[in-house]
Amino acid sequence: MALFAIGDTHLSFGSPKPMDVFGGKWVGYVDKLREGFQCVGPEDTVVLCGDLSWGMSLEEAEQDFAFLDALPGKRKLLLKGNHDYWWNTAAKMNGFFEAHRFQTLKILHNNCYFYGDTALCGTRGWFYEEDEGGHNEKVFRRELLRLETSLKAAGEHEKLCFLHYPPCYEGYTCAEIIALMEQYEVACCCYGHLHGGSHRLAISGQRGSIEYHLISADHLEFRPFLLRA
Repeated sequence: MALFAIGDTHLSFGSPKPMDVFGGKWVGYVDKLREGFQCVGPEDTVVLCGDLSWGMSLEEAEQDFAFLDALPGKRKLLLKGNHDYWWNTAAKMNGFFEAHRFQTLKILHNNCYFYGDTALCGTRGWFYEEDEGGHNEKVFRRELLRLETSLKAAGEHEKLCFLHYPPCYEGYTCAEIIALMEQYEVACCCYGHLHGGSHRLAISGQRGSIEYHLISADHLEFRPFLLRA
């Protein structure tokens, strides 16, 4: 039973936004994902860190969910990304998954899951530089509350944190999110969102008390990152 993480699958079976148009690593990315997931065993857990489907609704994203559900792994924990416009209330998403018999898909949102004695916590996060005129301050504060709710749910267990937005990269630090992770003694943080040339800005490895990993699909060559064997 192993633990993996990957983000930014950007699937588009039900919408006209295939990432192949960007060229480079994204050419044939669906087949690369299918092949990359062969490292995942039938009893393993995979955390999917946002930007999973271009679908604008749950119905439009249905084929993308079916693809993810059919990939190897017993549990796939889904976080919201900035392009996951299909995202809805937990009740509606869980109901949709149940109605369509997607048995491996679980929502990581205002909660946590456990991998053995290790708590898997997370939320989308936010970028200050995307806040023009301060009108997204409320969104950012909600993300802090959601992250703390998730971390509190972990109790005294070891905590791993999963975000879509990076809490830090070269030239940028989200002090509030990092302080919250340090307060709750998070051991490791995985994040996505960065693509292409932005990979060089990523913070990886130990920084302070937290170990960081960029797990965007194109950065990982579309193979889930092994966190625990």
